[in-house]
Amino acid sequence: MPAGEPDAVSARPTHVIETLVAADAALGSIPVEWDADRAVTALYGTHYRALVRLAALLVRDVATAEEVVQDSFIAMHASWRRLRDTDKALSYLRQSVVNRSRSVLRHRVVMDKNAPKPPPEVASAEQGAITALERTAVVSALRKLPVRQREALVLRYYADLSEAQIASTMGISRGAVKSHTARGMSSLRTVLEVEF
Repeated sequence: MPAGEPDAVSARPTHVIETLVAADAALGSIPVEWDADRAVTALYGTHYRALVRLAALLVRDVATAEEVVQDSFIAMHASWRRLRDTDKALSYLRQSVVNRSRSVLRHRVVMDKNAPKPPPEVASAEQGAITALERTAVVSALRKLPVRQREALVLRYYADLSEAQIASTMGISRGAVKSHTARGMSSLRTVLEVEF
C-alpha cells in the first residue's frame, strides 16, 4: 500500500450505533459494590464525549448538549441506589440524554411561540414634528373646503368608506360623491401647494 494512503479499515465510516456498541464494550459491566461516585466517574470518563455527540445531534447546539449530558450524569448519581441493574447504567444515561434533549426542543418551541415581538419602529423627533406639521396643514386646508367636499374627503380617506357607503352616509348619489371628492382633492392640492 502506498505511503500516506489510509488502510481499508480506517477509511470505513463509523456509524453512531457502532460507536455506542463499542462504548458499551469499553466499560464492560459496573461492579455491584461500586458506589455512585466511583461508578459515575468511570462512566463519565468513558462515555461523556459520545453522549455529548448524541445530544448535539438532537439539540443542534454543543453548549446545550453538554448541559443535557451533565444533567443526565447528575440525575444518575442522585438515583444510583434506585438503579436496579447497574449493568444498564449506560442505557439509563442514553435514555436520560434523549429525554432531556426532547425537553430542550419542546422548551425552544414554546419560547419561540411566546417570544416578545420587537417594538415598532419609532419615528425620530424630526419626523414626528414634520408629520405633525403636515397633519396640521392638511386639517387647516380641509377646514377651508366647502362642507360637502370636506365630508366626502374625510369619509373617503379618513373613514376609508367606499363610494356607495359615502353616498349612503351623505344622502347623495354616487356620481355626486365622485364629483365632490374630485373637486375637494383639487382644492386641497391648491391650498397645500400655496402653504408649502
